[in-house]
Amino acid sequence: MTQYIIDVKTPAIKEASSVKSDYGLENHGLINLHNVYWNLPSEALYEEIVFRGEGKMTKGGALTVNTGRHTARSANDKFVVKEPTTEDKIWWGEYNRPFSLDKFHATWNRLQGFLQGRDLFVQDCYAGADPNYRLPVRIITEYAWHSLFVRNMFITPQTQDELRHFIPEFTIVSIPSFKALPQVDGTLSETFILLNFDEKLCLIGNSGYGGEIKKSAFPVMNFLLPLEGVLSMHCSANVGHKGDSALFFGLSGTGKTTLSADPNRGLIGDDEHGWSDEGIFNIEGGCYAKVIALSPTAEPQIYACTHKFGTILENVVFDPVSRYLDLDDERLTENTRAAYPLEYIDNAVPEKQAGHPKNIVMLTCDASGVMPPIARLTPEQAMYHFISGYTSKVAGTEVDLGKEPEVTFSACFGAPFMVHHPAYYAELLRNKMEKYGAECWLVNTGWTGGQYGIGKRMSIKHTRALLNAALDGSLLKVEYRTDPVFGFKVPKTCEGVPDKVLRPIDTWEDPKAYEDKYAQLAALFIENFKKFAEGCPPEVVKAGPTKEGVKELRKA
Repeated sequence: MTQYIIDVKTPAIKEASSVKSDYGLENHGLINLHNVYWNLPSEALYEEIVFRGEGKMTKGGALTVNTGRHTARSANDKFVVKEPTTEDKIWWGEYNRPFSLDKFHATWNRLQGFLQGRDLFVQDCYAGADPNYRLPVRIITEYAWHSLFVRNMFITPQTQDELRHFIPEFTIVSIPSFKALPQVDGTLSETFILLNFDEKLCLIGNSGYGGEIKKSAFPVMNFLLPLEGVLSMHCSANVGHKGDSALFFGLSGTGKTTLSADPNRGLIGDDEHGWSDEGIFNIEGGCYAKVIALSPTAEPQIYACTHKFGTILENVVFDPVSRYLDLDDERLTENTRAAYPLEYIDNAVPEKQAGHPKNIVMLTCDASGVMPPIARLTPEQAMYHFISGYTSKVAGTEVDLGKEPEVTFSACFGAPFMVHHPAYYAELLRNKMEKYGAECWLVNTGWTGGQYGIGKRMSIKHTRALLNAALDGSLLKVEYRTDPVFGFKVPKTCEGVPDKVLRPIDTWEDPKAYEDKYAQLAALFIENFKKFAEGCPPEVVKAGPTKEGVKELRKA
């Protein structure tokens, strides 16, 4: 993409500084810049994007852009700066790799020099819908379309006066054309995402993928909010007509988006939330939906958003003459995305807030076919399954996955974005469940009647019936049995669901094969949890499956 270092008059040049913050970029060490475009609205950004050749308008008014080499997050290139003031609070390891403070400063200095004489776009915005906990974030980008992405995904100030007096408490700088020198900078590749919590700064280089910006702000909130007693969560949330809100945790392919998108309930948000002593709130201002093979009948609202002005479509193929989209074409990537404001969804809650959740739903896609379709969890069991974050990834949920499901455990249903030890978040979850009387349900949207390849996928009709019964409270009034392996409670009956579906062993032709598969799954849970046991209370460690439970199953 072209950088306009010479004096070219771009469409928004006259308005570039109309809503400039008094807290200028010189405070970030960014000097001798060419043009800086401050807080441009969507319409002006459209003009800049098209003028600069960054994107094309498609049928209906959405913009399509190509993110370049990176069409997904570059997880292996994310680092956290290790420094004295925060290092004892970080869950160091696979997802929070330590980075030298000196190397960070050297990289930042090179980047500051690289940006001299160049154009930049700035959006001053907030992460967090609740004014009591929102974080003022400044996002500085090289691309105009990234600036529009930020306006869609974050919460924007409402007045020019607010923008003029805006002072960021965290800053994200995203420059796709800047490459690291691994042998000098200490990165693993030319791509980098460097988080410095002490200096309140995140640097992103050599990646044009919009999700990198979105998912760089989330760890910041995951670090800061728990320190204030607020549980930060990777989940969707909705609310009923009586104010009964619900949370939906789940990894890709579990049905989180489908099941939380209930036309009879208001949508608070689809991905990131906080739970304070006042209630729950969306951390974001928009949605970032996967749109490959999107169906206008199964997902009508999201489909409609792909044809709306203001929506950004990442790596979506379109006809250059007619401008019609081809949502089924995955030649660029299977991970095609649409970024749009939450308000584009008809039943979205404008405030992006609600009261304390009455129900918490943890979704898992069990390809083993042995987990019950729903189970009621105690607070300790909720902590155990929250820390475990179990599911089976199947073809279509991630790039390069084969046909065979892949068993996956992702702590807190979002391990790559968790900064503290998972037990820290789990303890907050238990405290809030007990304080505000929330019920927790484990819902299996995977297989029944046998493992993948033998059984069949759980009926969405049955899942919705169980979920509705849980949300309206009627499932609390039925008789339960105790699962001998996991110890959670499983309802014996539910209106609209055959009794044998609630007892998975009855759906298998070979009970012995069921027992063996359940024993295998339990062993995987036990092995996975060993890495967290040291930081967890004993009662939580004991809240998972046991070898004794497997023996009891075989006696039943």
